[in-house]
Amino acid sequence: MKMDRMEVSVFNGNTDARKREILERFFGYREFRAGQEKVIDSLLSLRDVLAVMPTGAGKSLCYQIPALIFNGITLVVSPLISLMKDQVNALTAQGVRAAYLNRSLTDAQYNKALANMARGMYKIVYVAPERLKSPGFISVCRSLCISMLAVDEAHCVSQWGQDFRPGYLNIAAFIEQLPQRPPIGAFTATATDDVKRDIIAMLRLRDPMEITTGFDRPNLFFTVLRPESKMNTLVKLLRERSGKAGIIYCSTRKRVEEVCEQLNKKGFSAARYHAGLDDEERLRSQEDFVYDRKRIMVATNAFGMGIDKSDVRYVIHYNMPKNIESYYQEAGRAGRDGGDADCILLFGTQDIETARYFITSSEPNPQLSDEQNAMFRQKEAERLEHMTAYCKTRGCLRACLLNYFGEDAPSRCEKCSNCKSEFKTFDVTTDAQKILSCVVRTGERFGAQVVTDVLRGRETEKVKAFGLDELSTFGLLADAQAKQVRSLIESLEAQGYLVYRGAARAVLKVTEAGWLVLRGKVKVQSRETIKLRTSSKKPISDAANSELFSELQALRSSIAQKRGVPAYVIFSDASLQDMCEKLPCTDEEFLRVSGVGEKKLSLYGERFMRIIRMYQPNKNGILPFRTSSEQLSDFPYSDEPVSVSMLTTEINEAVRDGSRRKLRATDVTDWLVTAGVLEPKEMNGKNSKAPTAEGEELGLTVEHRVSKNGDGYDVVLYDRNAQEYVVNHIEDIAFYKANR
Repeated sequence: MKMDRMEVSVFNGNTDARKREILERFFGYREFRAGQEKVIDSLLSLRDVLAVMPTGAGKSLCYQIPALIFNGITLVVSPLISLMKDQVNALTAQGVRAAYLNRSLTDAQYNKALANMARGMYKIVYVAPERLKSPGFISVCRSLCISMLAVDEAHCVSQWGQDFRPGYLNIAAFIEQLPQRPPIGAFTATATDDVKRDIIAMLRLRDPMEITTGFDRPNLFFTVLRPESKMNTLVKLLRERSGKAGIIYCSTRKRVEEVCEQLNKKGFSAARYHAGLDDEERLRSQEDFVYDRKRIMVATNAFGMGIDKSDVRYVIHYNMPKNIESYYQEAGRAGRDGGDADCILLFGTQDIETARYFITSSEPNPQLSDEQNAMFRQKEAERLEHMTAYCKTRGCLRACLLNYFGEDAPSRCEKCSNCKSEFKTFDVTTDAQKILSCVVRTGERFGAQVVTDVLRGRETEKVKAFGLDELSTFGLLADAQAKQVRSLIESLEAQGYLVYRGAARAVLKVTEAGWLVLRGKVKVQSRETIKLRTSSKKPISDAANSELFSELQALRSSIAQKRGVPAYVIFSDASLQDMCEKLPCTDEEFLRVSGVGEKKLSLYGERFMRIIRMYQPNKNGILPFRTSSEQLSDFPYSDEPVSVSMLTTEINEAVRDGSRRKLRATDVTDWLVTAGVLEPKEMNGKNSKAPTAEGEELGLTVEHRVSKNGDGYDVVLYDRNAQEYVVNHIEDIAFYKANR
């Protein structure tokens, strides 16, 4: 079946107006983010695209919006089952017909989904790359209008990338089998120039529009720590972030087991994930984390790609990764909703040796020649040097990351531990010359440990075996502690006076700049940290907003649990925060909340606005009466009947909060009328309230009293049972007060 190019791809109408309508109606946003509109326009004009956009920049919208404009079906090639499920859940919640085809489906489920796809029931279908070789799948696709093919995590096609997936090599051959070649969009968060060239070649992109929107994630706070005890530091960091979702990455399976066990013993709710676990446990751990049954995930780098959990508030690396690409991708799983998040790396020198071991002991790639494997290993060693330099730099951490990816950056970002810390600066030229001299006199054949031993005068086995105790530099820093010497060596490396060379066994060498120091032509300074800030810690604006945010979170969790989806599929934390700031109380106002489209308004709007209305301040800025079950848990009930004025006075005393309006007696009596236990009645010639039959059963009585001036009046009295009824319904009364 040969399809007409225009029939395949073009929406009959104003695409500019249509894309903006879809952006707002389905996804709840009013403006495009950087680069999104350019990518969308290119795909709508049938041009291939290679988009490098940071995590959280909205890559998915770049192909989802064209998919809803094109006449046919859009295929999205995705590497992981979890990513497909999350994306389909999110799209369905937004009113978009979508499905996924992967090995998690039974044969019956797969066949049904494929049949539905053949009938055109879906606009977007997510597929695993291995499905592209299936004859049945290919046959269905050949009979359909495939209007676009999007490749998510496109760097997986590159053999030079850190996440090469052989299944991605099926994509180009699959496209060749389609009657009409659709436009192809390739999307990734991390790609060097080499990887970008590989993506274009391996996917056979035709004159693609290339865009890199920038790697910066302003909402992330970067920190590098060098703790004496990683576990003690980790526990402290987690306690500071109690209740928040986070990921802890470890370099080995053994370390994952140890860290997870220790955290659970200390009372944390932690799950584990690594390739050595069976499929069932990995799936259970992943779902426990995604569905908030466990707030902490301890994992190797086997966990994370495609995890769309948007409310991860921190990512902690217990060990240093072996390259910056991996670190940036893993750290980038924090703060996907745009909210502030922390990326913390716990660095130790042993991490370098572990990473170097992984590089030198890795199995050669059978798809590469011996020469190519050697080049790849050398490339990995160079990447490790950059990663180590990041951990040791005293400069801006964000600038270090962005410069690595070829992006210019200010020298200070004010949102990393180096920029926010306070330092003292010392002249260390003399000690620096001793270290550099020692490196030269030992023949530039050793690493930092041996150089440190020589300088401190330690007669170790290696020092004596090589005769290093005979050198003039032996014992020059005998009074210094080992960590002081190592710290200064790292400072010299960070400033470019020393450099490590060699993959299998890295050794220190003096650079040209280092020789200038040795010759006395350059002074060397070192900085000592006085005060270190390790967190973004941006609190919700005030106590009322914090309280409202917690209530909205609780409602979101309840809805998500009943629907069997992750909480962030209902609303992201960023959307809840926007609700706290905008306090929407009408449909029109609720649609202005970031991430709220028409579908979510219809499904959840009234339930969320019911809570928000309780937090609407009056014209004087005073919030409505608000209480909790805890505040009234020890309410001083009277065994004698009391009037409504006495009852409301006791309630206001129990819920003392000067920032809120007090409850009035009329608020209680008017609500009791709506509840059917009081009714308006003329008593002694005056409008008043009297108990109904139900009210009398509840324990309401009327007492006739006489005022000082001799006038008679009637008072409704509340016995203990009636008092308890009012207190137990105080939330309903408060809601009535806020909305009357």
